[in-house]
Amino acid sequence: MLKSMEVTDKAVLVTGANRGLGKALVEEILRRGAKRVYAGARKPLDHADRRVTPLILDVTDAAQIGAAVERIGSLDILINNAGIGLYDDLGDRAALERHLAVNLLGVHGVTHALLPLLTHSRGAVVNILSEAALVPFPIIPSYSLSKAAAFSMTQSLRALAGARGVSVHAVLSGPIDTDMSRDADIPKSSAESVAKGILDGMARGEEEIFPDPKSASMAESWRGSAFKALERQMAAFVQAMPAKP
Repeated sequence: MLKSMEVTDKAVLVTGANRGLGKALVEEILRRGAKRVYAGARKPLDHADRRVTPLILDVTDAAQIGAAVERIGSLDILINNAGIGLYDDLGDRAALERHLAVNLLGVHGVTHALLPLLTHSRGAVVNILSEAALVPFPIIPSYSLSKAAAFSMTQSLRALAGARGVSVHAVLSGPIDTDMSRDADIPKSSAESVAKGILDGMARGEEEIFPDPKSASMAESWRGSAFKALERQMAAFVQAMPAKP
């Protein structure tokens, strides 16, 4: 378990904040009393609440990431929500590269640019992934592959940044009723309910957050699995390393 992380009186950045789950997260974070919400998106969110600061932020654009960091100044929680999900059959290399650029390298770029601020505040990183990070959904294999890679990165970051006082959470949600999954004829949870589940999981200090009924059915088996035990064993190597001067 990680330390409890509440959003009350905190400064929070949400990427991909102008629609779907990102927009629902902004609303729920405001409802829970955040001090400041930075809403990052390629097309900034126009919000009436003065606590919201819109940011032009394409997570694949290093210049925009740098400009966002300069505007933020201080930060307690980063929620990496921006992502894409396109149907493919692994036959189009360009589609795979696009998924990796946003869902993996975009998360990497934003996180490492803001890690000094989060280290200073002893804050948290929350990566919005998917149950497809654990088992691929074959009709969106490039998406699944990118989320699996992002999950592996999240686990490594948890060990490395945890040594510096930063908590790192992985959100492994089931299908959410957003534009990305609108055409899929499968049961979905509302973005609003998932946003609440994510923040509740952060407050409980959960390393992996399963924020909806479908994903929650896997939570107990994952946390007691050999895979989770092996992750903790590997992380112990980092904890045993001498601190850098």
